[in-house]
Amino acid sequence: MRTLKKSFNPLTPFQEFFKTESSSGIVLLAVTLLALLLANSPAANNYFSFFEAHLTVGFPGLTIDKPLLLWINDGLMAVFFLLIGLEIKRELRYGELSDLRSALLPLVAAAGGAIVPGLIFFFFNAGTDFADGWAIAIATDIAFAIGILTLLGSGVPLWAKVFLTAVAVVDDLIAIMVIAIFYTSGIKMTALIVAAACVVILLIMNRLDVRRLGFYILVGIILWVAVLKSGVHATIAGVILGLSIPATRKRSLNSILKQAESAVSLFKDAIRHEQDEDRETALNFMDDVVTQSESPLHRLEHQLHPWVAYGIIPIFAFANAGLAINGNLIAAAFSSTLTWGIILGLFAGKQIGIFLSVYLMKILGLSTFPNKKGTLKMVYGLACLSGVGFTMSLFIAGLSFDSAAYLEYSKIGIIIGSLLSGLLGYALIRSALKDLKPVAQYSEAPS
Repeated sequence: MRTLKKSFNPLTPFQEFFKTESSSGIVLLAVTLLALLLANSPAANNYFSFFEAHLTVGFPGLTIDKPLLLWINDGLMAVFFLLIGLEIKRELRYGELSDLRSALLPLVAAAGGAIVPGLIFFFFNAGTDFADGWAIAIATDIAFAIGILTLLGSGVPLWAKVFLTAVAVVDDLIAIMVIAIFYTSGIKMTALIVAAACVVILLIMNRLDVRRLGFYILVGIILWVAVLKSGVHATIAGVILGLSIPATRKRSLNSILKQAESAVSLFKDAIRHEQDEDRETALNFMDDVVTQSESPLHRLEHQLHPWVAYGIIPIFAFANAGLAINGNLIAAAFSSTLTWGIILGLFAGKQIGIFLSVYLMKILGLSTFPNKKGTLKMVYGLACLSGVGFTMSLFIAGLSFDSAAYLEYSKIGIIIGSLLSGLLGYALIRSALKDLKPVAQYSEAPS
């Protein structure tokens, strides 16, 4: 007689990342709705004035005085970009971007998903006061996109999850380069020299295989202040810090295995002889083995992910998504080419750019997707989900415009473009799942 036995499968780093991002998307949605509710309630004045309150940090000769909103956008978001830097480095070293064949498809897809939305935005806004907002439409919010994908259940194939994540990571890399090149103010050379010195120190520490994260964080804080004062956007400091963290283990896998076996053996003996003190010693030994088996990059990424997913990104959304909606604003927004450039860039540009890029790769024989019914529909749905730009689009909008009216138009365009993209992507992927063979959830085992 045979029974169905659910197989044990510890979470891989990718699965853990995907699980965190998907649940973060749900939190993000709730926080966004709360911000919109407060912005259109009797508490609206308190909501907006709270984020306009100034906070000064520093000492004589070096102070940073910013509204709370900018502390969130320049400070907390630097930690978010630190995590992005870690994720990009991990993908380049070990993930989907670690070899040319695996990386080519998401690289080309993400490039198409950036170029076409940018061109659509320019078609509407070239030569206008809105032209600086061209990058708003090229962004993808990975938490929201993965959150929507997770709502479709475990039947979504692994290759689809990996592809969406890889495209979003490359998309983040493109956004980082755009921010670094196009969204800088007047450069102050003294601060820039200090920032350059910090980068050199980080590179030297990496080269010397310094593994204490505290040293990197200390230099990273100085780097953030220097970049902030230099005129380059401060979040770039987070990316640079993330890319400098060592990604290799200190000990070989064989050495780690021997230590793990010794720790397990010690733990078994402690249980067998009911020795509580030895059991605690064995558990501490196991903990040391686990710590030593991780690279500093993996350890920091693991520690930061929950804080960013459930803290920093929701705080950013809560501070930036508030929009006081009224008839006059809606009428003005929908008569503006800024709003339509963002809506059509996110909704039409993303899906067209990514899907056509993937289809071209398929024609050239460079696609790694399974050749079965429903695959292209799944890919088109994933391309639509990439048009959910929310968090990163809001962030770039804040860099693009000082005008409150332009920011409001941008928010309306981002919300509508992201909503349409999410709904269409959900519908297409749900339809595609009916054509694809369900993923096996159980393995047969003899009773």
